[in-house]
Amino acid sequence: MAKEQLYNEEIGGDDNIASGDGAATCGDEPCANVADETAAASDTMTEPDGEEQPKDASAEASEWRDKYVRLHAEFDNYRKRTLREKMDLVQSGGADVLKAMLPVVDDVNRALDAMEKSDDVAALRDGVRLIAMKFDEVLRSKGVTEIEAKGQELDVDRHEAVAKFAAGEENKGKIIDVVQRGYMLGDKVLRFAKVVVGD
Repeated sequence: MAKEQLYNEEIGGDDNIASGDGAATCGDEPCANVADETAAASDTMTEPDGEEQPKDASAEASEWRDKYVRLHAEFDNYRKRTLREKMDLVQSGGADVLKAMLPVVDDVNRALDAMEKSDDVAALRDGVRLIAMKFDEVLRSKGVTEIEAKGQELDVDRHEAVAKFAAGEENKGKIIDVVQRGYMLGDKVLRFAKVVVGD
C-alpha cells in the first residue's frame, strides 16, 4: 500500500489517485484512460492502404491516357477534314470559274467556224468584240477587274514598268502605254500591269 501511495504521489499527488473502480481522477474530473485515447485515435485516423493508392493512381493515369488518345485522334480527324474541305473549296472554286467560262469558249469556237465560212471582215470583227465583252463580264462576275494604267501615275503596288521613253515634261512619271493588262481579284493583285513609263 505504501508502494502504491508513493507511485500516486510521483504521477500527480492526491489528485490522481486511482479509485477502486479503476478510473483515474484529475482534480474534480475523471482522467481519460490512455488505452481509450489510443483506441479512439486509431478509429479516427485511417492509415493509407498501400495497395489501394497505387490502384487509384494507375486508374487515374489510364483515364488520362485514354483522354489523351481520344483528343489526339479527334485533332487528327479535324486536321484531315479541314485539309479535305480546303481542297474541295479550291477545286469547286476552280470548277465554278471554269463553268462560267464555257459559254465564252463556245462563242470563240463559233467565231472560228464563222471565219472559215465567211469573208465578211466587219461581221467577224463585231463577233470577236462581243466575245471579248462577254469574257470581261464573266471576269467581273467573279470579282476580277482590270487595273487602270494608261495616263495614271506609276504605282509599284499595281504596275510593273518594263520600259521608259521620253514623253515630255507633262508625261514624266506617268504611264504612256500598256504592254500587258493587269488584273485584280478584289483587293489582291492577280497580275501586275506591264507598262511603259514616260521619262
